[in-house]
Amino acid sequence: MRVVTTYVLVTGANSGLGFTTCCRLIDEFLDTRPGHESITLILTTRDSRKGDSTVSRLQKRADKLPKSKRQDGTTRVSYKSEIVALDSLLSVKRLSKKLLAELPKLDVVILNAGCGGWTGVDYWMATQQSMKGFVQSVTWPAFKLANIGVVTKPQLPNTSTQGTTNTALGEVFCINVFGHYLLSHNLAPLLSKAHHPSGNRGRIIWLSSIETEAVIDAFSIDDIQGLASPTPYEISKRLGDVLALTSSLPATKPWVDSFLLAPKSVPTPSGEEGIPTTESKPGMYVTHPGICSTDILPVHWILNLFKLLTFYIARWLGSPWHTIDAYKGACAPVWVALSPQAQLDSIEAKEGPGKWGSSTDIWGNERVRRTEVGGWGWGGIVGEEVQRGGRISGAKALTREAREEFEVLGRECWRRMEGLREEWEERLDGLD
Repeated sequence: MRVVTTYVLVTGANSGLGFTTCCRLIDEFLDTRPGHESITLILTTRDSRKGDSTVSRLQKRADKLPKSKRQDGTTRVSYKSEIVALDSLLSVKRLSKKLLAELPKLDVVILNAGCGGWTGVDYWMATQQSMKGFVQSVTWPAFKLANIGVVTKPQLPNTSTQGTTNTALGEVFCINVFGHYLLSHNLAPLLSKAHHPSGNRGRIIWLSSIETEAVIDAFSIDDIQGLASPTPYEISKRLGDVLALTSSLPATKPWVDSFLLAPKSVPTPSGEEGIPTTESKPGMYVTHPGICSTDILPVHWILNLFKLLTFYIARWLGSPWHTIDAYKGACAPVWVALSPQAQLDSIEAKEGPGKWGSSTDIWGNERVRRTEVGGWGWGGIVGEEVQRGGRISGAKALTREAREEFEVLGRECWRRMEGLREEWEERLDGLD
């Protein structure tokens, strides 16, 4: 029987959620797919040392798998390590060019790599917020500190001036959103070639955060890079939510089609150049890992232990979002990556496009659940009366006015992101 290979790219795969996402992809793929199917993981890290270490750790883990998950004496998993710095658009361009030349297709891109941009914690504010509502304070914290206006190194070579819009981008914005955005656009031809016997289409999966609900009023389309914001991480994740959830709306279609436009030199599966057909057009999804205990927030190791304890207390008090363990946090993105297309399409046809979150019960048993998004609700359905837990304090049912405002916001975000992409592609033209 012909071997069917699924190609999955995971950015930031060397540690934390990225590494456990790879582990969970392997586990669930081997558990759910027949023996004639294999998976190739394309793992991106910032340097070859991290990439080699990641592959080595994954291979050692795979060597311990039971024989029932092997075929012809080898595992059905292969690895391809790649280097990319998402805060460098030239680095993104180089990786894109390499993958376009070497891969036959891409089934899934998981946009996991991220930068918090935090410098520490305001402990006095943390104490005050905890006294007002403990579970809320450790789910939607307002006490993390971040520098304002941090930018990348100049994007163009031979440029000494930093901090201007001509040479640099917001650091958190570039790593969390724009680098991924440009990479996904460049790889759209490979995603459009995704084919599977089950009918799966290519998928672009954004890794967001539960914390975006705390900044919905602070998000400004005029500061899309979050350079003037004290919460650049949350702002960047809110932008990812908006882009993903509005990507299938008629209002955003001109810019989404431009984003997924295949270069004329690369034919789509239909044999034509340009925009992929409906059947081949990649889908865009947004997920989040709940609240994981990772090292993305820089605090002393003793305080890390205290943080871990507070997470467990929040879970025992009924929080559905404290997954704590990164492997459990990978539940939602892996589920979206491997679920049959018909299942995802059926859910979204009934409930609307939603934000998929990793969740647990008080015993730590994980599952995937829909997550409320400010201005969108659970699926963009006005008046939805489904009572679900895990809501931020003060959340209200979605109104028609809020839904319309979210759609307008989505259209403007897509328009500006496409304009920014075209502007930077022109600047980078001819550079390698």
